[in-house]
Amino acid sequence: MPMAEATEEDWHTEYLAATLSIRIVDGIDAAIQHIAQYGSQHTECIVTENASAAETFLRRVDSAIVLHNASTQFADGGEFGFGGEIGIATGRLHARGPVGAEQLTTFKYVVRGDGQVRP
Repeated sequence: MPMAEATEEDWHTEYLAATLSIRIVDGIDAAIQHIAQYGSQHTECIVTENASAAETFLRRVDSAIVLHNASTQFADGGEFGFGGEIGIATGRLHARGPVGAEQLTTFKYVVRGDGQVRP
C-alpha cells in the first residue's frame, strides 16, 4: 500500500493489519491531547529517551496499560501473568453484588522498557 497523508478517519480506524498512522505533534501536551481524543484507553506507548516526557506520559495518559520504550505487544493477559486472556476492557466497571474495597479498585499498568519486543 502506498504512503498517504493520514485523514481524520484514520484516527478513528482500528486496522487489524500492518497499517501505521503517524501524527507529528508539538510536544508532550499535544501528544497526550491527541491520545485523549483518539486513543483506545487500553494500551498507549511512548518511545523516548526524555525521562521527564516519559514520566509525564505515564502519569497523565488515561489508559489501562501505558508503556515506555517497550512493545505494545506486551499488553496481553499472559504477559502480565494472568493466564489465558478471555477478554479485554477499557471501561471502569463496578462490581455486582457485595462491594468491598477490592471491587472498587481499578488498575493502570505501567511498563518501563529499554526497547524490548516480544519474539
